[in-house]
Amino acid sequence: MHDSPIHSPEELAGVPISVGYQSGSHYSSIQALEQYLPADKISLSFTEGMLFKRLDNLLEGKSKASTLFSGPYYLAEQLGYRKIIDTTFMIASMITGTPDDEDLKRFLRALKRAQRDIDLRPELYTHYYKNEFPVRYHGIMDIRRWGPGERIVFEPYTAEAFAQSRDWIAEREIFEGGKSSMGTDTYTDAVVRLT
Repeated sequence: MHDSPIHSPEELAGVPISVGYQSGSHYSSIQALEQYLPADKISLSFTEGMLFKRLDNLLEGKSKASTLFSGPYYLAEQLGYRKIIDTTFMIASMITGTPDDEDLKRFLRALKRAQRDIDLRPELYTHYYKNEFPVRYHGIMDIRRWGPGERIVFEPYTAEAFAQSRDWIAEREIFEGGKSSMGTDTYTDAVVRLT
């Protein structure tokens, strides 16, 4: 909040930062903070759970710091909470079963058109944030001030990016057992490429 004594990333040393376990907020918080703090001073808290519980705890004063994104980030900013450091992360889509390649291509083309429409006129779509938020927040949300949120970026996830990500996670021992507990180490087994 505006009266928080924390103003810089260095002041987060030893402060529990609420993140999602094994999620983008987990990894991106470490990645952003390790420029400022040694690993033993980065204190992540996983007990708060998913994004809206983290927002609840922050607004109720139960968390001193929280990694938020998209709508919850915009609401906290609107309410006067201070951003200490910016982060970013990529997420992947999981495909299960054996869907038809043409169906997947149609789906991805539709997502690409939707992202283009949002990029062109984001104000036409911010009202959809209310579909994501618990009703208890609707009365305080001023979505006119909010940005477009997460973006879908249509770029290939390269073998180099795959290897660098896995190496970074293994070096920090985020998964107990290192790479062996991270699933496949083979790019071709992990990634579907539609041509």
